[in-house]
Amino acid sequence: MAYNLLKGKTGIIFGALDEKSIAWNIATKCYEEGARFTLSNTSSAIRFGQLEELARKCSAEIIPADATSEEDLTKVFERSVEIFDGKVDFVLHSIGMSLNVRKKRVYNDLDYNYFKKTLDISAMSFHKMLQVANKLDAINDWGSVVALSYIAAQRTLYAYNDMADAKALLESIARSFGYIYGRERKIRINTISQSPTLTTAGSGVKVMGGLMDFTDRMSPLGNASAEECANYCITLFSDLTRKVTMQNLFHDGGFSGMGMSLKAMTMYNKAIDSDCD
Repeated sequence: MAYNLLKGKTGIIFGALDEKSIAWNIATKCYEEGARFTLSNTSSAIRFGQLEELARKCSAEIIPADATSEEDLTKVFERSVEIFDGKVDFVLHSIGMSLNVRKKRVYNDLDYNYFKKTLDISAMSFHKMLQVANKLDAINDWGSVVALSYIAAQRTLYAYNDMADAKALLESIARSFGYIYGRERKIRINTISQSPTLTTAGSGVKVMGGLMDFTDRMSPLGNASAEECANYCITLFSDLTRKVTMQNLFHDGGFSGMGMSLKAMTMYNKAIDSDCD
């Protein structure tokens, strides 16, 4: 069911790849709620993903860009403002990648060149995005910017590796820039800490299946899906949340508030009993 929460609003969605991606689900929901937007990803992601299909579905223009390039980001914002004949109302940052994870480098044996790329792609790109938008005055007053994060920014989770450091930096950028943007232009900036989700990128994390099973058993409401994350994100883009900013908002079925659940303890005890046999 659509509520027209974004009717008349315009935006930019960075990071949609295919139907598994959270950004894809968010774009679909934005379209259903009446928004117009542009889509951006790297040229290789556009070539190997399904972004053109999404663009046709949502009547959106694709603007190729490397989110670590200020020049490319400038083109995205300038072209979007040109398309909509005015500033945008919302921006989504759904970008993250770790070569250390892909190459199975453990945290105490990182490749530091890979580490720098992780931080640049997954976190510094967010700062560059905000800085470019700020200099261009490309976002309307009372606009909204959302970036996708994960609880590994606060807690250590096995195999998440240097992406945890990137998410911690991402959330810090949201707070620091949120103060400046809120003070000067009433623009709000938040991060959503989503349940582990089996996206194309997420499937590259070691033991993803086990992690998702564990968090689902731990969470009183169960894991939040990509579609449910999209629904939550829509509220942050809408005028219903005009006074919410500088927050990391957990969307994880209650996992972030748990210590041990009955389901998880039951499985743990079964494992102990099995080891004793």
